[in-house]
Amino acid sequence: MSYTAKNLTLGGSELIAFRVGDQEFCVNIMSVREIRGWTPATAMPHSPSHMIGVINLRGAVLPIVDLSGRLGMKPTDPSARHVIIVAQVRRKVVGLLVDAVSDILTVTDDDIQPTPEVSSDLERQFARGILAIDKRMICLIELEALFPETESEAA
Repeated sequence: MSYTAKNLTLGGSELIAFRVGDQEFCVNIMSVREIRGWTPATAMPHSPSHMIGVINLRGAVLPIVDLSGRLGMKPTDPSARHVIIVAQVRRKVVGLLVDAVSDILTVTDDDIQPTPEVSSDLERQFARGILAIDKRMICLIELEALFPETESEAA
């Protein structure tokens, strides 16, 4: 069954699901401005290790963050098969490098289970919860927690 067709009914909020490595994550669709293919980025000196660089997005400078590296996983070696999720985090727009976008999910707060106590401190810091959909475990990411105010200002 396709999850885009399945209406699981956050008060009927929609989430974008994507893969990073062998794990699935999702973010609120209201944070997503667009999804685009990989574009090589220009590296910025003295930037954090998860900051790939910047690209020109219709005349605006867009910082690109390796979401895998930001989540403490193995850094991504970007290729043409990767995808950039352009997202609004507070007042900033940032590009999130992911392996692939998979679904749009419609969920309620009841569908979101708490992050297990066995999770790492980093994961509990940015994870709002876990969605258990059929045989999939999808971590709901809170972008504001993943990019603290001072870091998003630096980007």
